[in-house]
Amino acid sequence: MREAGYKYSYIANFLIPELFRYSILYFSFLLLNFCIAPSIHKATLRSIFVPITVGLFLGIGLTTSILNTYSKAYQFNDFETIQAAYDHFFLKGFTYAAWLVSMIIIYVTIKKLIIYFLENEDTLNDPSNRLKLEAVLGGAVWFVGLLLLIATSAHLEVMVCWTLVICASIFIVLYSIHYLIPQIKKQQKTYKHYFGRIFIIIIIACIPLSLTTMLFSTHDELIAAVIGFHVFTQIIICSPLSWYLYKKRTESTNELTSLKTELGKSDASLSFLRSQINPHFLFNALNTLYGTALQENAERTGEGIQKLGDMMRFMLQENMQDKISLTRDVDYLNNYISLQKLRISRSPSITVEAQIDDQLNNHQIAPMLLIPFVENAFKHGISLQQPSHIRITLQTKENVLYFDVHNSIHLKADNDPEKLKSGIGLENVKQRLTHLYKNRHELIIRESAKEFFIHLTLQLEGNS
Repeated sequence: MREAGYKYSYIANFLIPELFRYSILYFSFLLLNFCIAPSIHKATLRSIFVPITVGLFLGIGLTTSILNTYSKAYQFNDFETIQAAYDHFFLKGFTYAAWLVSMIIIYVTIKKLIIYFLENEDTLNDPSNRLKLEAVLGGAVWFVGLLLLIATSAHLEVMVCWTLVICASIFIVLYSIHYLIPQIKKQQKTYKHYFGRIFIIIIIACIPLSLTTMLFSTHDELIAAVIGFHVFTQIIICSPLSWYLYKKRTESTNELTSLKTELGKSDASLSFLRSQINPHFLFNALNTLYGTALQENAERTGEGIQKLGDMMRFMLQENMQDKISLTRDVDYLNNYISLQKLRISRSPSITVEAQIDDQLNNHQIAPMLLIPFVENAFKHGISLQQPSHIRITLQTKENVLYFDVHNSIHLKADNDPEKLKSGIGLENVKQRLTHLYKNRHELIIRESAKEFFIHLTLQLEGNS
């Protein structure tokens, strides 16, 4: 510097500029991370995000440019004019400011997104949100690698190579995990088939990578380095990593599903045990009422209490099982019909016919599948003011159950609360049939102005 005509000062030309430079880096990070970034989530402060960020960029650029004139004063003689030197220093200063602000914004964005997904784990049940989180994590890997390259003063070509290959890796890993491997597994094919297809994708990806590299450099060496690094990374790291991650995720999902199923069974068992506490008292009370009715010669009342007790015992015990004997389910059906007949026995204009086959063999059925149709018939087909009818038939032939219910229809008043609930029970039983007897049942529902009709055909299981 003395040869160039400048007097060098360690404090003025090195120590103070460097302290200012690192202080700017530190305080810029604090300002963006803890002040500017949180303002995005507040509607009242969102409008000032861009002005503050632009102001920070200008402040960093101006300060860094001035510092460059001190720390690199020895370069003034390298330029023809003082103005050219200042243009150079200020260009580098504002370029550094743009890079610094961009890096901090990228860091803050990645951090905020990761925190958001971790705090809202329920959103990860949505495959699209899970894909977004994995893309953010891939961006975090790229960002950390880029910072390490910058810290080691790597050349721009190396950073370009790293960025392009990592972006290609993120795409290939996400494409493999979310689309390609599930498709391969669905076709029951092996890793060999997966590798063959992903290898073709890797080769095709070389074309856009080469074209993008040419935008930064026309050197054949850089293009060859990008392609070589790309092929090596995808074949040796990303392809097997994608297969491994998908396998682990599938195992975790299956294990979680199994645990949820077992937990559901445990909850059901606990609920059943709790439900057994009060019924003992209730059954004792019903037995007392039944005995009192017989003592007072109220035979119809006693009969109704007895059937109600049988129905409640069925609801509390056998209704908890996945499958029960068809005979027991029909017993519940008969008790319900008998109980309803007691209610309408003094109405001669109401006729109820039930033809239920006694020879039911040893068939099994999901509990409470038939009763909703009968309940619907008594609920909407009976009127104490108008003639009403209900006809119920049930028979089995080999392993097929045939069940028909006809009932009259009576319009309900607009202010009747039951009017809005019409059809809810039938929708529920339709869903159960679809779930439990998929491709093993046929349900036909017909409705006219005066009559409602259902016909159910069900393929039954034998008693194992």
